[in-house]
Amino acid sequence: METKKLEGLSEKIFLDRYAWKNADTNETKIGDVVLVLTKDDPKFPAKDVGEVVKREGKQVTVKLRNGDLVESNVDKLTLTIEKTPQQMWDRLAAAMASVEAPDKQQEWTEKFRWVLDDWKLVPGGRIAAGAGASEELTLFNCYVIPSPHDSRGGIIETLSEMTEIMARGGGVGINLSSLRPRRAIVRGVNGSSSGAVSWGGLFSYTTGLIEQGGSRRGALMLMMNDWHPDVLDFITVKQTMGQVTNANLSVCVSNAFMKAVKEDLDWELVFPDTSDAEYNELWDGDLDKWKKLGKDVIPYRTVRAREIWHTIIESAWKSAEPGVVFMEYYNQMSNSWYFNPIICTNPCGEQGLPAWGVCNLSAINLSKFYDEEKHDVAWDELSRVVRYSTRFLDNVIDKTPYHFPENEANQKKERRVGLGTMGLAELMIRLEIRYGSPESLTFLDKLYGFMAREAYLASTEIAAEKGSFEAFEAEPFLQSGFMKNMHEVYPEVTEAVRKRGMRNVTVITQAPTGSTGTMVGTSTGIEPYFAFEFFRQSRLGFDKQLVPIAQDWKDAHPGEDLPAWFVTAMDLSAKDHIRAQAAIQRWVDSSISKTANCPADFTVEETAELYELAFELGCKGVTIYRDGSRDVQVLSTAKDDKKDEAAAAAETVETPATAGEAAALDTLDKALPVSVTPAQQKVFDKQYKSRPKVLRGATYKFNTPFGMAYITVNDIDGTPGEIFLNVGKAGSDVFAMAEALGRVCSLFLRYGDHGNKVQLLVKHLKGIGGSGAVGFGPNRVESIADAVAKALEMHANLLAEEEQSATSELPIAATSQASAAAADQGHSHGSLGSQPYTSLDLCPSCGSASLLNVEGCKTCANCGYSKCS
Repeated sequence: METKKLEGLSEKIFLDRYAWKNADTNETKIGDVVLVLTKDDPKFPAKDVGEVVKREGKQVTVKLRNGDLVESNVDKLTLTIEKTPQQMWDRLAAAMASVEAPDKQQEWTEKFRWVLDDWKLVPGGRIAAGAGASEELTLFNCYVIPSPHDSRGGIIETLSEMTEIMARGGGVGINLSSLRPRRAIVRGVNGSSSGAVSWGGLFSYTTGLIEQGGSRRGALMLMMNDWHPDVLDFITVKQTMGQVTNANLSVCVSNAFMKAVKEDLDWELVFPDTSDAEYNELWDGDLDKWKKLGKDVIPYRTVRAREIWHTIIESAWKSAEPGVVFMEYYNQMSNSWYFNPIICTNPCGEQGLPAWGVCNLSAINLSKFYDEEKHDVAWDELSRVVRYSTRFLDNVIDKTPYHFPENEANQKKERRVGLGTMGLAELMIRLEIRYGSPESLTFLDKLYGFMAREAYLASTEIAAEKGSFEAFEAEPFLQSGFMKNMHEVYPEVTEAVRKRGMRNVTVITQAPTGSTGTMVGTSTGIEPYFAFEFFRQSRLGFDKQLVPIAQDWKDAHPGEDLPAWFVTAMDLSAKDHIRAQAAIQRWVDSSISKTANCPADFTVEETAELYELAFELGCKGVTIYRDGSRDVQVLSTAKDDKKDEAAAAAETVETPATAGEAAALDTLDKALPVSVTPAQQKVFDKQYKSRPKVLRGATYKFNTPFGMAYITVNDIDGTPGEIFLNVGKAGSDVFAMAEALGRVCSLFLRYGDHGNKVQLLVKHLKGIGGSGAVGFGPNRVESIADAVAKALEMHANLLAEEEQSATSELPIAATSQASAAAADQGHSHGSLGSQPYTSLDLCPSCGSASLLNVEGCKTCANCGYSKCS
């Protein structure tokens, strides 16, 4: 077998996340390939790959792949038992074959080893890290635990279950609809409830603690049903900073709700009668079941369905959350509809699960199935890989450790597996099919229909050999929406299910594959490439690179532009994204992690159209990401000041800032020490320049390592006295730190009168370096602080020119635009101006400004960190 060596980021991801570790680093010896801690920072530690070239006691010298020598200690090394993917493949093949009958173990070890070789099948992260290496780590990625029992003890029990699962590497979904609404009476303590959303904050907070504690970070999905009285609070909770920060949010929407939206009907928000004698015993969050028991439901509030829908849409438009899961439709399509209803999804949304449901994941690497001779898919080899992979994942169910007996009982009852794909975009480029085109939709239907057929036939064959899942009943199973669709195109599958049974209740799942896809070096999940050009950070700064398939084409066609079938996520219309998702969803019995990327000028109305299109086309859920989405408002003062502002508008220009910044700076006049004497107060008042109602200023545009920065400098008494910074997405770390820098600079400029404070501020900010730089020579920008210094310099020069040009009548607005244009032009050459990645944030793993929202998942373009894997 051909040995392919991993390099660069791919090797680092493999060694850090998936290779079998040796916990005893004292065994390190010269020649070992290790990960060495190159930046011992408690928040942003950095590791790199190297070879141990010297050891004296605990001190070691490691030669990095770039040739640098690093002095370190064995305690700061990650020592792996496995150094190559081939060693991992040997481990995984043997582990998955070990649950076969003794006389078949050798046969399936060889077959599994073949399917893993050259990354034809890429196991999910939990399988890769744990199978055959640990009896403690779960091999399941996806968990949903029961909705919390509506009591303090029930909530704490759910918290404990969530913590145990996350600590072992699983992502968790929780539906909060079982918890009584805010201000509902709690008779046991003669008080009222804080509400379901507040308890969601507790689960979110705990997830954040787990995230800080180990290399595998906690991942949480919180959901709420459309009938719950707290649903509007749930939809908007992230608009209040700090309440829910470590969870993805989705609203579970019913067919009846969508009908009410379409027809503009009223919608009742209700909750069970908590005074019912059997409430504590019977209520589990399933409202339909409660009603069927003849139990009372209390109306809390009646609203227009469109009010709720518009709130969802507007919030998604602002911040990409909440997503929507069409839960009633999901259950109609689900093969487990007759015995185990879906109540929630995993954190990335691709796997809907019942209470105590679990699922494992792996992805077929479609980029490996291009038949160059026929310019077609290598259909025969793909069929073989799909069939072997289905058995591989079924064996995971018997190989994984179970830490909760309820998980084991439920999984043996249904045997869910999640076979997905990566490399779709790369395969389509090789086939010269433009993602999102009408031709592509036909191709996607053929490709994913073929894989679903092969996987289902494989599952029936395993059932004939080993038995069906425990809850299998042929006729109810075949009545699911998914199986009815399967019968229309592949009636042979229906016949096989009736004849042989079915081993797995579901087989297909489309997960993000962020880290594993990056490791393998292909497009992730079912997404188009996010970009073909990207920037990699090194000791020489940021350097531009191309995705390999784009680089190969460029090398073969020097000087030519990439052809039309090289399409990126942002080249597509949002509706193209949804249509592609719907074409694949037809053949996915679980669900899909997919983001519809939208341009920055995408409107709220277009967002509503998109969500409604997703429902009409049969998607089970939908999430959008509007490029650069943030809550930005034009600076305004109190209503009473409107007339004064209008009168002054002919002479002055209001400059943009967020409402939060404006309010904060307006209160700087009051931001004095808590305990001051009247005499001290007068001194402070004299030294501190109050902010006028209307200011003149200019906005400067600079490209920074964190993306485009808009720096507004406002004048007080003819000199800079206020700075606003607009960088990154509202709620991000970058946005918060930029706002803090602007406030501190403004405070410094407006307080006291001692020398040239603008010059002093420029001196201290200029040249401050961050995780990278953009541009060259005088146009080089080292950091946001460095950009502020440059903006202040330009503004000071502008003011000086104005003073010298007594005859100039150029309005300040025009001057500002000219300055901004000059700044933009000056910083475009050699910078990240052509960089397609926008709205960057800080990566919690490496600390660089390269965290992107891709496939509904936070993914780092620098180190490969992914929130979802």
